[in-house]
Amino acid sequence: MPGHFEPLPGGGAAVALDDVEISIIRSLAVQLLELIGPGPAEDAPDDPLAELFAEGPSEPPSDPVLRRLFPDAYSDPEQEPATAQEAAERTARSAEFRRYTENDLRARKRDNALAVIRTLDALSPAGDGGAVLKLSPQESQQWLGALNDLRLAIGSRLDITDEDDTDLLYRLPDDDPRKPMVMAYLWLGGLQETLVSTLMP
Repeated sequence: MPGHFEPLPGGGAAVALDDVEISIIRSLAVQLLELIGPGPAEDAPDDPLAELFAEGPSEPPSDPVLRRLFPDAYSDPEQEPATAQEAAERTARSAEFRRYTENDLRARKRDNALAVIRTLDALSPAGDGGAVLKLSPQESQQWLGALNDLRLAIGSRLDITDEDDTDLLYRLPDDDPRKPMVMAYLWLGGLQETLVSTLMP
């Protein structure tokens, strides 16, 4: 079990984490929460009904990490629009889609990151340091979403856009300042992969 998730009887998953790993994942989840920002209810707690009808932003975020986490629905970086009108229509469709979906998507990503923090905070330390994290099926899904978001965020900071970029990461020299971030990216990828395997039927 060390370093990878294993399925639990009846559903869910478990992984043994040491104190350093727990600290790293928790810190990254907190940073992700700060990046995503507060929800509408936190901005306007006096009117909970308004949250149901609140429109989200229509423009993509300026931060490249947030643009990766909340991409345009109708943009295809590999396919340039044929005409200016086609580009304008694509932009309008993306803005409309973002306006009605981004708040919910942000809330889901926020909930996933909070689930990671809460499950880690609830761990009972083992005698030799660290602990065994046991997740319910629902928590496993939330962890999977959060791990994916963390990798997208780190990958964006590392300018990773495809699998070829990932291969280059393995060849970085030890004195490269990106090395710690690269190690975290690859490690989270291993956790994500083994968690996915526990959820397979």
